[in-house]
Amino acid sequence: MRLLAATIAALLGAGWGVGDAPLKAQQAAVMVPDDGFSWSGTLSQGGLIVGTAPAGAVSLALDGQPIGLESGRFIAGFDRDAKPVAIFAATLADGRVVTRPLTIAPRAWQIERLETLPKFPAPDPEMARLRPPELAAIAAARAQATDAHGWRQPFRWPASGRISGLFGAQRVYKGEPGSYHSGTDIAKPAGSIVRAPADGVVILAADHPFTLEGNLLMLDHGLGLNSAFLHLSRIDVAVGEHVRQGQPIGAVGMTGRATGPHLHWSVSWQGKRLDPMLLAGAMTAQP
Repeated sequence: MRLLAATIAALLGAGWGVGDAPLKAQQAAVMVPDDGFSWSGTLSQGGLIVGTAPAGAVSLALDGQPIGLESGRFIAGFDRDAKPVAIFAATLADGRVVTRPLTIAPRAWQIERLETLPKFPAPDPEMARLRPPELAAIAAARAQATDAHGWRQPFRWPASGRISGLFGAQRVYKGEPGSYHSGTDIAKPAGSIVRAPADGVVILAADHPFTLEGNLLMLDHGLGLNSAFLHLSRIDVAVGEHVRQGQPIGAVGMTGRATGPHLHWSVSWQGKRLDPMLLAGAMTAQP
């Protein structure tokens, strides 16, 4: 098993970070039993693992950040810019602490360098007025804890189509890096159905288009894992509603800051941005 983990880490470190490459790595799941720890998933920047803590664990932390435990099981994600090493610490009922270091493989991101454009456009007073309450609503939604259990399921694509934007892609303006792309864009005609990638509870269903995200819908999948769906033409579910995997939840649009109809799907775990392509795998069929 350690050989498998090392092989996947080497492939990812060698640049398997864009296109179909991370999907191939994701399909060969890692499983490393050590001191009672076991997990499967992708140990890389933007990856997610689902695991089991040592028997008798009463709490678990990753790099000092508490992680939810459900019947001894947990999930853990690694941000786009995660450091090379992370450490699990499980506290047992007798007070002992079991630690396990993780090696997080780096990714090769799509970087576009624009040497003639400034990083920041001219200040927009209307954006300055509208943006703070929008950000507050998004933060409040992500802070909610629900009884959702979608984290247990293999994720499915919420829509199928041409991938028009990769997670982690970034522009550099005159040497200054801009914000990286926080999700995966799927080009699709306006009005195309968007489906829940996993079971969840609706934690935000915008009643008006946000300045950047447009009609924004967010689902909680449990244990700190949530999805956001941007630029929708309509939202078909309400806050507090439980949805099932594959259920229609809205439709593709181009509301907010979008140059054409597409779905922007982003996933985060406890504030860490994850790569949806590593969760959903290869796009092989119409959802």
